[in-house]
Amino acid sequence: MYAAKIVGNAVCTCKEERLIGLKLLVVQPISLLTLQDEGRPVVAVDAVGAGESEVVLVVAGSSARQTEVTANMPVDATIMAVVDHIDINGKKIFEKYEGSDRDPE
Repeated sequence: MYAAKIVGNAVCTCKEERLIGLKLLVVQPISLLTLQDEGRPVVAVDAVGAGESEVVLVVAGSSARQTEVTANMPVDATIMAVVDHIDINGKKIFEKYEGSDRDPE
């Protein structure tokens, strides 16, 4: 499992039948400590309704086929969580709602 930021989407009008109706998003892996880019972007199936620029958790390989949305599907990366905040060693690294009037509850 790794953290990533959604940087785009992939629209495919012709795709494997079992993938019809699934949203494909481009995710850029990021460091949990610095939130800086790490590695190359990948396309992941969105299993949770994530949105543009959100920080998400992605599973890859056989784990990508373990969600309700992706069970037994030909996928190699799945967005399985949207991150609300990251705290490491008592230090706030990321807060989704910082500077916002939205209440996450």
